[in-house]
Amino acid sequence: AVAIADVRQAGGAAGERAVDTTAGRISEADRLAIPRAAGILLSGDGVREAEWRDLPARPVKWQAPAGGDLLWLDFPRSTSLGRIFTLSVRRPPSQPAWRLQLLAENKRVLADSGTAVAAAQLSVQWLPPVAETMVLQARLLDAAGKTVAQGPIPLQVRDAVPLQIQGRFDAPSFDARALNQLLSDGSAILDWNVTLGKAITRGETARAPLTSPNAIFVDAAYVEHLSASARGALLAQAEKGVPLVILGGNAADAGIWQRDLGLSLHPQSPTTEQEEMRQFGGPLAMPPSTLNPAENAMAPWSVLARDNRKQPWMWQRDVGSGRVIWIGVSDWHKYAISAPQALALWWQNTMDKIALASMQKTVWQMSDPMPLPGLRSEICAQGVKPQTALRADGYAALSLQPRADKADGVCTAFWPQKAGWMRFNAEGMADAGMEYVYAQGDWPGWQKALRRDATELYAARFAPAVTARPAADALTATVPPAEAGERGALPAKPFALLFVLAMLALWWREQRHAARYDMPNL
Repeated sequence: AVAIADVRQAGGAAGERAVDTTAGRISEADRLAIPRAAGILLSGDGVREAEWRDLPARPVKWQAPAGGDLLWLDFPRSTSLGRIFTLSVRRPPSQPAWRLQLLAENKRVLADSGTAVAAAQLSVQWLPPVAETMVLQARLLDAAGKTVAQGPIPLQVRDAVPLQIQGRFDAPSFDARALNQLLSDGSAILDWNVTLGKAITRGETARAPLTSPNAIFVDAAYVEHLSASARGALLAQAEKGVPLVILGGNAADAGIWQRDLGLSLHPQSPTTEQEEMRQFGGPLAMPPSTLNPAENAMAPWSVLARDNRKQPWMWQRDVGSGRVIWIGVSDWHKYAISAPQALALWWQNTMDKIALASMQKTVWQMSDPMPLPGLRSEICAQGVKPQTALRADGYAALSLQPRADKADGVCTAFWPQKAGWMRFNAEGMADAGMEYVYAQGDWPGWQKALRRDATELYAARFAPAVTARPAADALTATVPPAEAGERGALPAKPFALLFVLAMLALWWREQRHAARYDMPNL
């Protein structure tokens, strides 16, 4: 009866399990013992999130090892041709002066952060010249020029999906011309029209049909010169989901904007004092438009972007399923010659805030920051059906399954077997996907940092279970999960053995009793 009744003992049969993760992995014996343990006595830097995810929550007693040259890397694994690639490396604040370099595959320096400084984070930028798959190198140097750390930086540069832009301008300006040149250099498909005079216009016909425009650019003068019905038609187009971007540099009639768009404009200071300029880092400083919304714009308008000094320069409001955006700075054309790369990067960031995403129906998603051989990783895809087979070179086919935390994607887990680029594809995906698998010895400082971050998250999983209850609930409170985890079932084997011995004793007693009464009389 005791064996089959699942009676729980109060003292907890299993104690805390000592787990050593100095090698960076959990041993098989520890993995089997942790579910039966009341807690974990952890030593080392912990393990990656993929290993913690397979274990039940247990209280963790752990002190992160002192020291260790930890670092965190942040960079995009893929980018489009024409976009600036940015690599950022973060280290503990107590580190001495250091510098960061980005190296090509032939060890040529592509970007350098400059003189060594005692900073917690450094970044470098580089513009890829061609679309290709490459493995760059990042190198950390100390103040004396000695290499502190070095490792691979995988990057896949893809051909950019061209933007589709409509442009309508009623007052020719150098700003509109500079914008046209930047978009053309980025291979955008442009339908551009500029009014030069009463009966003179300059048009640029799109080289391909604009099936799904990413944005409509107009200047304020164009909107002010439209009839009321034409302005309504323009807004109706924006309501369908295409952002309407207004260059506010030549706005003159505040009444039209208040009446038709609910945008309250205020005159700005005409001076070019530095405190009035919008600062965007480096050489970029632009004056505000003559008329601009207030810093705290009233609903339905809101600030979309601020400069380096937290001054607003771009505002937006929702209309239907689209947006209307007001750009309140001008004179960016001055930097087309003096600082072309900085201007291109500024407009690139601006377009990221305002334009529709490229019309890509299928997208690969790889969230693992550092895949390693033998460690579980994950691949997700958007735009394909569940149960679709994922095929990778040298691996058995895997099934893409829906995930509760990824409503618009399907995912599969896999265990990479070797370092290097891994190529995979699935039916319905427009392009093959690629993921770089790091070698076991790559970036040891980054591996330690990822293990510590994952261990802290695992320890936090148990934190809500040990939260103290209010005194009023003390009489009705159930056993806390922490206490329940320490209460194990009574072992069944001793009771089974006792049962067998009892049966044998009864059998022996019965046989002895029978022998006494069957004995013949002498």
